[in-house]
Amino acid sequence: MGIFNKNKLKPAPQQIRVEKVVVSKPRPSLTPRTNGLRASSSKASPHLSPNPRLSRPKSASPYPSSADEKRGITRKRKAVSSTPRDSPAFFGDDSESEDEDHDPFRKRLRLSESRSIDLNRKLKHKKAFGEEIRGSRIIHAADIASVATKCPPIQGAKPEEVAIELQYPSHCKRERYELVWQKDKIDAVKDILAVVEHVAETYLTDDEAKPFIDHNASFRRQMERAISEKYRDVPVFRTALQNYNDKLSELVENGTITKNIDQIHHIPPSLVSFILTQVYDRTVAPKVEMLTKYEMGSDNVYGELLHPFITKLLVDQTKMTSDQVFIDLGSGVGNVVLQAALEIGCRSYGCEMMENACNLAEAQEKEFRSRCLLWGVAHGRVHLERGDFRTNAKILEKLKEADVILVNNKAFTSTLNDSLINMFLDLKKGCKIISLKSFVHENKTAINDVANSILDVQHYRYHENWVSWAASEGDYYISTKK
Repeated sequence: MGIFNKNKLKPAPQQIRVEKVVVSKPRPSLTPRTNGLRASSSKASPHLSPNPRLSRPKSASPYPSSADEKRGITRKRKAVSSTPRDSPAFFGDDSESEDEDHDPFRKRLRLSESRSIDLNRKLKHKKAFGEEIRGSRIIHAADIASVATKCPPIQGAKPEEVAIELQYPSHCKRERYELVWQKDKIDAVKDILAVVEHVAETYLTDDEAKPFIDHNASFRRQMERAISEKYRDVPVFRTALQNYNDKLSELVENGTITKNIDQIHHIPPSLVSFILTQVYDRTVAPKVEMLTKYEMGSDNVYGELLHPFITKLLVDQTKMTSDQVFIDLGSGVGNVVLQAALEIGCRSYGCEMMENACNLAEAQEKEFRSRCLLWGVAHGRVHLERGDFRTNAKILEKLKEADVILVNNKAFTSTLNDSLINMFLDLKKGCKIISLKSFVHENKTAINDVANSILDVQHYRYHENWVSWAASEGDYYISTKK
């Protein structure tokens, strides 16, 4: 019988029972999680509240915990790639109805940042815009990924179509690429598309950028369509690339690029990350196995703080400016030293004692200088020291001038951490010390704890995928010299 049968008796009105229930108030989340790594603005990274009383998650870190500090656990640092490398350089079938989030102009709107403006920061590289084309001493992408290095050409590319060149926003020679693809190698197509977008978003006004990244008709769009699975037309890709090169060269020659650079005072975090990744991919990634060669259970354990984490620390939390001094104690391959010099424009020092890491750091510094010239941007002074930071004369001297110090002390022994506390006695008032383990021992009284008498400490949580050794969240501390 149907539910709408009119011969059915009407049921009695339903009684509503009211009960009083005691509900415990949930504790608010103090550290919102982010889904991505890219931090293009301070708004993109939720505020980190100091002193969150959260239980420590189980970590996959190579670093020993407080319970097993003497146990040596390691994990190889995977090479950072500028673009995903799990698939060839082909895009899906061409479609005119893409999500608005893929529209480069909408991305440009989100690049406006609330960070304070450092008017003393001058971005234009003095040597990048001379009258004559300047030779670049970079490691070309084709030196890493090419037919000669046994990388197969992308589908549809004839042997004579593989070699290409890419113009950057400077009066420097173009970078050589080859249209090849192999897993864990530089993906030429995606690298080139990223360069085109960064050039348009950072160096050009909206009107000037339209021929470069307009969603419907632009150099980037033509390249995407040409290389998509629907077309796979390498000659069209090469033609669009040549048109991009010619137009950007014209803007460099007529002074448009230099005029625009003079009007900005900081580099977007997304471009900072991209430049540093280009440097890393051409110097460290091909030799990343060298970083696994260290003594187990010692202070010499390798791990990296990733770009979004450093941006949060230096830009949002310590609010560094170009007239300040940054020091990384245990600087590894120099990633953070270079990021501070590029993103902040400050004097940046690092000290490392592992020989392999030092060699890779020097290779990175050389490529970093050349690649910043290629991008036409000036960086702060970089100083990399070899040896023990406890005895290095230059580091001990510069510590007295330091405004921000980073020490990734998660794997340091208690003896080494105590030595650091004694070094901090000479720091100037207000100096910030960023660490992954607190220097203030909670079980000691203020009378016996030297660190507690000289440091004000705040406890924070970093987000997922902000360090190289674990995908989980973790603790870090910012101490201020009293």
